[in-house]
Amino acid sequence: MKPLSRWGWGVALLLAAGMGLVLAFVLSLLAQGPTRYERHFVWLFWVNVAVATLLMVFIVGAGTRLAMRYRQGKFGSRLLLKLAGIFALVGVLPGALIYMVSYQFVSRSIEAWFDTRVERALDAGLALGKDTLDALAADLVAKTRTAAERLGEPNAKTNTLVLERLREQLGADEVTLLGADGRVLVTTGASPQFGADRPAAPLLKRARQDRAASQLEGLEDEIGATPGSAARARALALVPSASLSLSAEDRYLMVVQALPRALTGNALVVQAAYREYQQRILAREGLRRMYIGTLTLTLVLSVFGAVLLAVVLGNQMARPLLMLAEGVRQVAAGDLGAKPVFASRDEIGGLTRSFADMTEQLGSARGQAEASMRQLDSARTRLQTILDNLTAGVIVFDRERHIDTVNPGATRILRAPLSAHVGRELGTVAGLEAFSDGVWQRFEKHQPSAGDGEWQDAFELQQGGAEGHTITLLVRGAWLPGRARLLVFDDITEVVSAQRTAAWGEVARRLAHEIKNPLTPIQLSAERLQHKLEAKLAEPSDQAMLVRSVATIVNQVQAMKTLVNEFRDYARLPAAQMQPVDLNALVAEVLALYGDAQEHGHLVANCASGLPWLRGDPTQLRQVIHNLVQNALDACTGRADARVLLATEVEHHPDGRPRVVRLKVTDNGPGFAEKVQKRAFEPYVTTKSKGTGLGLAVVKKIADEHGASVRIVNLPARDGGGGAPAGAQVSLSFSSFTEQEPRADPTPPTPA
Repeated sequence: MKPLSRWGWGVALLLAAGMGLVLAFVLSLLAQGPTRYERHFVWLFWVNVAVATLLMVFIVGAGTRLAMRYRQGKFGSRLLLKLAGIFALVGVLPGALIYMVSYQFVSRSIEAWFDTRVERALDAGLALGKDTLDALAADLVAKTRTAAERLGEPNAKTNTLVLERLREQLGADEVTLLGADGRVLVTTGASPQFGADRPAAPLLKRARQDRAASQLEGLEDEIGATPGSAARARALALVPSASLSLSAEDRYLMVVQALPRALTGNALVVQAAYREYQQRILAREGLRRMYIGTLTLTLVLSVFGAVLLAVVLGNQMARPLLMLAEGVRQVAAGDLGAKPVFASRDEIGGLTRSFADMTEQLGSARGQAEASMRQLDSARTRLQTILDNLTAGVIVFDRERHIDTVNPGATRILRAPLSAHVGRELGTVAGLEAFSDGVWQRFEKHQPSAGDGEWQDAFELQQGGAEGHTITLLVRGAWLPGRARLLVFDDITEVVSAQRTAAWGEVARRLAHEIKNPLTPIQLSAERLQHKLEAKLAEPSDQAMLVRSVATIVNQVQAMKTLVNEFRDYARLPAAQMQPVDLNALVAEVLALYGDAQEHGHLVANCASGLPWLRGDPTQLRQVIHNLVQNALDACTGRADARVLLATEVEHHPDGRPRVVRLKVTDNGPGFAEKVQKRAFEPYVTTKSKGTGLGLAVVKKIADEHGASVRIVNLPARDGGGGAPAGAQVSLSFSSFTEQEPRADPTPPTPA
């Protein structure tokens, strides 16, 4: 016999034994009656609990086994768990419904066995008797209090005769006068053998607090031979004292009166009946719990049977499904080999055969798809490689104007994290709002429907905010299928700058060739005319006019010679002769030429110590320092508080190596105009009326020769608002150093 069959038979026998015990329990209750079922209730209950516990052990064992298979990831455990859950649910839902109906039926049936009207009548009778006895006690207290007040009057006597007369008036059995501690002072009507009873301490305490108190006695007896024979009411009242002495002792009047026999007998009968009824009510609750426990055990047995059936039938039904599911799992894992077929003629067997055929077809299709994907991946890799290695920037937009593809060249040129904005519009990138608007205007203007789907234009883009620099982009746009757009652009700033520099160099050469040669004959001719004609003019005014005219010609010729020489120097700037250079020493040499400005405090130097030596041309660097200082002083001309600050500084890497040496010249002049700031390094761009505009152009050219960067900025307005700048600053940053040990820095000229 298989282990599963033996396990099933064992469970079946356990089920039969459990059901038999349940039936025996119910039959024993029916045979013994509801008043004697407590005798066998305990052991039957625990036997049924033991059976239920064994059943739960089997259920937990089966569930644990299935859970272990599920945790170990054994194939088919999920399906078995699902089938077990379905069958268990099929058993639980009807069982739960029957349980609910039976629970309500048992509860209502047991409740119907007891007449609630009798219970209410007993409660009312018990309350009525209690209220009647309480009324008798209250009446006795009132009479006792009145009698105590009469005894407390002045000249009132408290002998036995007075108490006997008071007893007859009250119709009491006993009348006793007590001291403050409850001892008997005078009594009448008491038993001659035992005398008067002393009141209980609680009664005396209540009388002392409330001045009067009462209690009923003899009602705790069970129904005996003479019902109510000892029932009586005892009242206790404080006797007022007529004496004004503080040492006077309190006295109490105690009256004992027998209760009517008929009343006390009926009250005891009602009380006994009420107790018996309450005991039966308690028995009713136990009976109800017994039936409900039986129903609960039956529900547990039915649920267990459903779970057992789910396990057995699930194994039988799941076998072909597991075979098919295993094949599906292998296909999902990529195994498209031959699959087994379930040997049956039913629908499941046909399904496994169809699945095997489908797997074979999928294997063939996958081979073709893999070949196509390899070709597509190869083409995509080639395209991505081309895009990544293009120096030009490439951006592809989808039909919603969102960024779809970006190459590294676009990120490098625009200096913006475009890859982080894929799926969003170009205008959402900080600093590219105006560029985005211009691009979309060009696309809207050149629609593919009009046969003009491509365009090309140049854009100027401001980078780094107001203190940054402007780059020139050559942008080409084209429409793609699906309303997508292609944008290709390149940074032509250096090309434009080189073209302008070459053009100005050509202009300089032509000026030197075409203009300089006639200047000397013009100057000589003008001086000869003055020499020949000055003596022949009789009028002094004519002579003065001749002298002024000749002087004007000579001065303008000299100015033109100076202009031509500067353009010649710009065009013929010699190649830099690199050697170790001490920047602070060069600053000291140049500042020696500006002693007057330093004496008046218009020029101040602040050179950092320990600067590394640069690789550069000392002559060209002196010219750079001279041009920057002269431009700054010219910008401050006419200001009483004119101040130019020349400073050097060094920045280091975290490991202590020098990173950048910087030369900064700052003035408090009017700053650069916006149109001049954008083209400050182009020749003949200046704000001075007599300048040539070659100063910063020469500085830029020499900086490029030395691999240095030049930056010009306007200082923020003094009021912090949008007013005029507080000055300007030009800085050069050098990153090429020499290994030669630097000598001690010369001390810069000290300003006056």
